[in-house]
Amino acid sequence: MTTTPKNRVCLWYDGTAEEAARFYADTFPDSEVLAVNHAPGDYPAGKAGDVITVEFTVLGIPCLGLNGGPAFTHDEAFSFQVATTDQAETDRYWNAIVGNGGQESACGWCRDKWGICWQITPIVLTEAVTDPDPDRARRAFEAMMQMGKIDIAAIEAAIRR
Repeated sequence: MTTTPKNRVCLWYDGTAEEAARFYADTFPDSEVLAVNHAPGDYPAGKAGDVITVEFTVLGIPCLGLNGGPAFTHDEAFSFQVATTDQAETDRYWNAIVGNGGQESACGWCRDKWGICWQITPIVLTEAVTDPDPDRARRAFEAMMQMGKIDIAAIEAAIRR
């Protein structure tokens, strides 16, 4: 039995919470599956003995995966934002999510195969779009708006112009 955190993110899945949690644990540092809990009785989305919840962390954030069935799906109103230090780390996370049945989106956003949205955001980008020089910030922002996966070299080139 694990200690229940005071606050954690609850993510709804259609029977795939354990698979998702194990993928996150294998992909991101400071991530692990803490407990897999089975339903003590039948419920609308499953039967007694089915995995009903999975306790896990993603980059140190406590999460609970709930196998609640097909009633609800994920959208961009919730996303994990992962701050990356270089292009290799950006590529590694982006490729892991997209290459495992996920989908690319715009401006550093992608969606995993379970529908969870991720922002793979290089620290260089965050610093560039918040630069006190409004021209540098605008150029970085305009460059980002043309991208799917963030290209750090292109962001750096935009702020040097």
